[in-house]
Amino acid sequence: MKKIFLALIAATVIGAPMAQAQDFRHGPDRHRTVTVEKKRVVTTHRWTKGHRMSPAERRRMAEVRDYRRYRLSAPPRGYHWVRADNQFLLVGITSGIISSIIAGR
Repeated sequence: MKKIFLALIAATVIGAPMAQAQDFRHGPDRHRTVTVEKKRVVTTHRWTKGHRMSPAERRRMAEVRDYRRYRLSAPPRGYHWVRADNQFLLVGITSGIISSIIAGR
């Protein structure tokens, strides 16, 4: 008697998830499709004073010509302001070395 009872309990434990899976496929939501999107990790670059920007990074940055609009000082000779994300960088034109960083407002 114990063996039959244990066999019925084991069949119930094993069969219940399979019965629910079949009901889900044939239930009222059988026409709904579920899409899973991969999560993307977005990293921002932390600029530091003295960092040498590569030519590719310099091409990607937008030069700020109207620096007064952003309340920046006039760049010294041989330097120009560029905007990266929400920061303004004072970069040497020929060397690409960052000499100053100002956080945007």
